[in-house]
Amino acid sequence: MAGIFGEDFILNLGFMQRAYFIGMLIAIMAPAIGVIVVLRRQSMIGDSLAHTSLAGVAFGLIAGINPIVGATLFSITAALGIEKIRRAFPRYAEVSIAVIMSTGIGLAGILSGYVKSGFSLSSYLFGSIIAISDFELCMIAVLSAVVIITFAVLFKELFFITFDEEAAKLAGVPVKIINFIFAVLTAVTIAVSSRIVGTLVISSLLVLPPASAMQIAKSFKQTIVYSLLYGVFSIVTGLTLSFYLDMVPGGTIVLISVICLVLTLVYKNLIKGLILKKTLNQGKLSI
Repeated sequence: MAGIFGEDFILNLGFMQRAYFIGMLIAIMAPAIGVIVVLRRQSMIGDSLAHTSLAGVAFGLIAGINPIVGATLFSITAALGIEKIRRAFPRYAEVSIAVIMSTGIGLAGILSGYVKSGFSLSSYLFGSIIAISDFELCMIAVLSAVVIITFAVLFKELFFITFDEEAAKLAGVPVKIINFIFAVLTAVTIAVSSRIVGTLVISSLLVLPPASAMQIAKSFKQTIVYSLLYGVFSIVTGLTLSFYLDMVPGGTIVLISVICLVLTLVYKNLIKGLILKKTLNQGKLSI
């Protein structure tokens, strides 16, 4: 176990500094995108794009390009494909996600067989805190900044299309364009998160913080803010535990997110119980 103080203190280690920096970017991106994904009842889109991004990782290793570049290209292509199919079959939107997920799994399975023996996909499946290069750090930082800035600029439009696309059209929102932009933002979020969180569990980070936030938030903006707080706590705690206890970062982060959701549900039920008890007592006194 690493020492708590001294040269091996966690914040003195370069690879952990990179991991925390990227982790904070993911903690902002994933929950914010996830709120809209959950409210639009598209929670499975994370799994679909994650499997496709894994195919992109394998392609990158085969082609000799950075795996995150491959994951990003494949994820964006898949996201645009989902949006195209969704618009072609508006009454069966879930079909688009299933089709792309099946395609992604198939491609990942085939391409993984051609990956050279010297390379491993395991660090992309469950995440890694020691394998982040300087190039990947810069690339993830730039892509994350693009996602965060675009989300902030289009916040009002994204709010409209989340709840009522028809009303958004009447309000002059270019729904088709915004949907495609959001699809790309989701794809990039999935791709850049695969390095630390892992492709197998990144979809959980899209869903769990928003699910926790929705239990206590009273507005859309509150849901976004609480989701970010849950995301930051889960990632910082998960990375720290994975370092000191030598655990896989992706799985640790997801388990922390699950614990947060369970504790939030318990807290919510306790508050409801106290309010109900207080109401009943007031009723008895009035009688």
